[in-house]
Amino acid sequence: MIGESKKFYITTTLPYINANPHIGFALEVVQADVVARWRRQEGDEVFFNTGTDEHGLKVFQRAQEENINIQEFCDERAQKFADLKKALNLSYNSFIRTTNPRHIEAAQEFWKLCQKNGDIYKKRYRIKYCVGCELEKTDSELRQGRCPLHPNRELEIGEEENYFFRYSRYQKQLLELYRKQPDFVLPRARLNEIVSFTEKELKDFSISRLKEKLPWGIPVPGDEEQVMYVWFDALINYISCLGWPDDSRKFKEFWPGMQIAGKDNLRQQASMWQAMLMSAGLPPSRQILIHGFITSGGVKMSKSLGNVVDPFELTESYGADAVRYYLLREFSPFEDGDFTIEKFKERYNSDLANGIGNLAARALTLAAKSGIKEVKKSRKIKDRALINCAGEAKKKRREALSGFKFNEALAAVWELIAFCDKHIEEKRPWENKESSKDAIADILLGLLEIADMLYPFLPRASERILEQVEKGEAGKPLFPRIE
Repeated sequence: MIGESKKFYITTTLPYINANPHIGFALEVVQADVVARWRRQEGDEVFFNTGTDEHGLKVFQRAQEENINIQEFCDERAQKFADLKKALNLSYNSFIRTTNPRHIEAAQEFWKLCQKNGDIYKKRYRIKYCVGCELEKTDSELRQGRCPLHPNRELEIGEEENYFFRYSRYQKQLLELYRKQPDFVLPRARLNEIVSFTEKELKDFSISRLKEKLPWGIPVPGDEEQVMYVWFDALINYISCLGWPDDSRKFKEFWPGMQIAGKDNLRQQASMWQAMLMSAGLPPSRQILIHGFITSGGVKMSKSLGNVVDPFELTESYGADAVRYYLLREFSPFEDGDFTIEKFKERYNSDLANGIGNLAARALTLAAKSGIKEVKKSRKIKDRALINCAGEAKKKRREALSGFKFNEALAAVWELIAFCDKHIEEKRPWENKESSKDAIADILLGLLEIADMLYPFLPRASERILEQVEKGEAGKPLFPRIE
């Protein structure tokens, strides 16, 4: 578990803008949002960062394909990712773009620090380069001469003179970091993976491209013929968003921070970025949470197959809370997950419509019929069994969230929901008039506990429950059943 702190920083990776937002990034940013909202509940001041990665060959080629000015292309695509804030009800307070002048200045200053430390040098070399990954590939990483993550793309083979980062220099320091912080990367299997990778000989990697071949990139300080390699540039967003290097006070207050990334980003986030920070004389990240991929019906999503899930269409049809719930409850936070609309609807009806939605409607209807218009916050639950169940649910939720096991945290809340439903059936307050008001008041208080526990996950449903309890009326269903 991350130690207690009054200042807490969390960031997603920055998605490339060569494609529209997809459900995989929605998973990442929703996970980050849950952590951010939870830490605020715990009393922390949270800095939550996301944004867009706008340089590199993929972006440049896509703009050319669409015959649009590169900056206009970036502006249009970045806005689509910014629109996720409303669609998914996100609470981030920083949206950084790598084309921001502030970020460009920070990236150039970072370069200078690494260069001053003797970790940047120039050489001619021959490369095998995957445009899909924006990474160089060694023969051992290829399958039948192609990148396993982008098998439909031809590798680009070239020879040119570029700047390199002295990655090999930081092997021992990286291994020492992993040894001292056994929870630096979660889950443990991903830490073992990056340790195994780092134990092999680390090879220095190219951090620039010729401007004549790639005009869309941050200029290398002191060399007008070269632009920064997209990964070197983009990774620096995690500190440029904090105002580094100009706002040293803010940077020191919030950094190091927690990062969330997909498993295809493990090497870049947990190894390359950490070596870069060491070179610049800055503290490494605090912790890195690695999530899996989302498939559709067991098949990798792709436009050609027509199985790509659009998060905007999904939230438009079913609401942000329903989408957030499915992503957090259905999937393990660390493993691959599968999305089908059939599974989505089944989970929606069983857990949301028939679960929390039904409980809220029953409790508020009983309260209205019994003349209970409000429950004073000073009142405590009287039923011992309900007190114990609520306490146990809180404990389980906190333990699960401390390990970022979002699905287990939600399962704990649903145990309390099921108990409250059973409690209503056992007490039958509509029959026993003498004890009905106490029983109903207890259920309303239990509902308020549930709303509080749900807030990081389903913020709108949580707020609506509080509103309905305050007004003393059920109002519209939280989650109407779907067919």
